[in-house]
Amino acid sequence: MGVYVDGFVLPVPKKKIDAYRKLARKAGKVWMEHGALAFHENVADDVKAGKVTSFPQAVKLKKDEVVVFSWIVFRSRKERDKINTKVMKDPRIAGMDGQDMPFDARRMFWGGFKQLVAL
Repeated sequence: MGVYVDGFVLPVPKKKIDAYRKLARKAGKVWMEHGALAFHENVADDVKAGKVTSFPQAVKLKKDEVVVFSWIVFRSRKERDKINTKVMKDPRIAGMDGQDMPFDARRMFWGGFKQLVAL
């Protein structure tokens, strides 16, 4: 049986990477405490704008920003739904206000994915 993954892509101002890292560490600990199998946050290192589509285009990346690509691993979608419900009620997460975020959440996109191939 495979795993289930929530994936996220968002733009973060370069000057706010440290603040984002702090927020991500805090959030990751909460997800892990509630049962996530893994929590990953990655900053773009070799991501170029495409002609038709790309990560920078998808988030309408500005010159002073960088793309962050993240994912959380769960045993199943059912477990993901259960864990995310707990996480959203956790005061450490529920207290995070969109206005205080070190990124523009309006340009963030995410989704849940069933595993297709694992080697």
